Amino acid sequence: MAGQVAQPARRVAVIGGGPGGLYAAALLKSLDAARHITVYERNAPEDTFGFGVVLSDETLGGIEHADPVVYAALRERFVRWDAIDIVHRGRTLTSGGHGFAALSRRDLLAVLHERCRALGVELRFRTEAPPAARLADEHDLVVAADGVHSTTREAHRAAFGTDLTPHRCRYVWLAADFAFDAFRFEINETPYGVMQLHGYPYAEDASTVIVEMREEVWRAAGFDELDERNSAERCAKLFADALGGRPLRGNNSQWTVFRTVVNERWHHGNTVLLGDAAHTAHFSIGSGTKLAVEDALALAACLREQPGVPQALAAYEAERRPVVRSVQRAARASLEWFEDLSRYTGQPPRQFAFNLLTRSRRVTHDNLRLRDAEFTESVAREAGVPPDTPPMFTPFTLGGVRLRNRVVVSPMDMYSARDGVPGDFHLVHLGARALGGAALVMTEMVCVSPEARITPGCAGLWNAAQETGWRRVVEFVRAQSPTAAIGVQLGHAGRKGSTRVMWEGIDQPLPEGNWPLVAPSPLPYLDGVSQRPRELTRADLARIREAFAAAARRAARAGFDVLELHCAHGYLLSSFLSPLTNRRTDAYGGDLAGRLRFPLEVLDAVREAWPTERALTVRISATDWADGGTTSDDALGIAAAFAERGADAIDVSTGQVVSDERPDYGRSYQVPYADRIRNTLGVPVIAVGSISSWDDVNSLVLAGRADLCALARPHLYDPHWTLHAAAEQGYSGPGAPWPAPYRAGSRRPPTGRTDAPRPRLAL
Repeated sequence: MAGQVAQPARRVAVIGGGPGGLYAAALLKSLDAARHITVYERNAPEDTFGFGVVLSDETLGGIEHADPVVYAALRERFVRWDAIDIVHRGRTLTSGGHGFAALSRRDLLAVLHERCRALGVELRFRTEAPPAARLADEHDLVVAADGVHSTTREAHRAAFGTDLTPHRCRYVWLAADFAFDAFRFEINETPYGVMQLHGYPYAEDASTVIVEMREEVWRAAGFDELDERNSAERCAKLFADALGGRPLRGNNSQWTVFRTVVNERWHHGNTVLLGDAAHTAHFSIGSGTKLAVEDALALAACLREQPGVPQALAAYEAERRPVVRSVQRAARASLEWFEDLSRYTGQPPRQFAFNLLTRSRRVTHDNLRLRDAEFTESVAREAGVPPDTPPMFTPFTLGGVRLRNRVVVSPMDMYSARDGVPGDFHLVHLGARALGGAALVMTEMVCVSPEARITPGCAGLWNAAQETGWRRVVEFVRAQSPTAAIGVQLGHAGRKGSTRVMWEGIDQPLPEGNWPLVAPSPLPYLDGVSQRPRELTRADLARIREAFAAAARRAARAGFDVLELHCAHGYLLSSFLSPLTNRRTDAYGGDLAGRLRFPLEVLDAVREAWPTERALTVRISATDWADGGTTSDDALGIAAAFAERGADAIDVSTGQVVSDERPDYGRSYQVPYADRIRNTLGVPVIAVGSISSWDDVNSLVLAGRADLCALARPHLYDPHWTLHAAAEQGYSGPGAPWPAPYRAGSRRPPTGRTDAPRPRLAL
């Protein structure tokens, strides 16, 4: 910030005297002493709620750079530790190398109070802030740092586009008058259900203790009838081992439900949201105060750098929103992991601990190996992973097919067939990926009849010429990559058919030569654009069922190892499963059992046609990402029904069922759906969806969230993705055999030196 010219925002009002508001006030005043800054705080200066505050090294670095005075004062008060203890079923497992710094929230506020007073910030305690609209008229800038229950945000809810999502657990903040040796996660499986303790030291003689459990567990245990003192006593008894028999104390500690706050806009006129008023992230990743302090740093910098308040607020939001969105995704993953904790308590001890540590997807296998190699190796040993073998290169048996590793080339429509016949393109495309090291290479969706195609370029298996074309591809894979498996995905486009190839206009009807569409109900995919499908009759269903069986027989003769039935992405079988696309009133509609009827009939016909020694999987959309669509419980029911009828694994995708879906995109964003099916039903799953790194695959497999990982775009970018993953990890075992002609390239090519001689003498 040094060297910049101070800009407007001379009169500033800050609503809320928490860490974020106070630090914003201090930074803005230190950057421009002429500013008049007033902080309104309804409570007394000595009042505070909660106990300890955790800050990351990254946040502390920002504070040190921006305000060395505050950093020096905080540094004197920090308690530091680097270990995490996970206590589960009487066993304590410790992982080191994590690096935490914490201090008392009261001390943090005292440091910021002192800094604000020294700079000349006006602090008004025990004072309700005037309405934000009035402050906005009287000031150049209003900073709303008034917390998760922000009155400023609620007064302008429509302008900010606020969305509050309550979650399924109750929790309470308490304290113990001793210091834990490490950050502690303790799991207690009680007669009422699973409870968990999150504890960490914040002083030499004090620790924060958070007790959390599902709402139904909280009620069953009677906490809904206890006051603060009795709740603290009950929690102390439940976690007596963790506390060494010591008591817990509260500080206006009330059981509450965590709410995720999201705002479409963070500023309205000259009023800007900061910290929990703008966004929240679950405490299990320790991010609330961290995000508020980082918001303050960014806001001050943007006001310094931009020519005026409107530009500064826009720049602040543009800078912080992607960071916060990423943190909120990680926090949501962590929150949901703890909500569903009972799903994992039966895992082996070390896998459970690894699963807990990697729950947010921010800590990964590789990251944890760097922090604590001994712990990570012990997890692998317990899981039976051979020495010096990344988890992704362990074998897996899918039905009767043994796969050499856990990587699948996901089905990807190529739209490059002629009259449904796979040609040279398919030979090269699939052959290259089989040579590239993946355990299982899947074809695109292969259509069971001409009218089942998505586009004129789709491949098929409805005649002998197509069967011959596929046999050519399979025989190449057999000859050149004999330990690779190859699978076929069979499907019917349903109402999403008769469209142009993707690069000419995805989901757009053909300009000419369209064929009639069919669906469970006469609902077009794109209103006013797509062709309206004809509702299928019972005779139609019988004909389509036989088309799937005939295609399965051709696939068997062609030599495929695996057959996948495509019941996802809004194609025909998927559209039977979703209540948004199946409005039938006969036996093939209505409740979930009715909507499952035809897909299960098709599965039965395919299972009968398909050799029993070969693997059969089903791909599903576990959510429609739309109100009124497939729910998580529906997905469990669908997966269970397919598994009971002979599916060897469920390939868990999501969405693409309706055009107005709103997916929650992000790293590995579909994996939680696969995780839930695997760890609730005990059914093998293939996880898919923005899994892009070998570190992701290692993490998911070792944590027990997936059995196989299907990757699509990474294999378009690099056909030899799996072999390169092996080389980058220094692995050369049976899970990633290099074809003989390629072995000379099995080591990473050398690069130019980037190091330089280190100075050894100082004069």
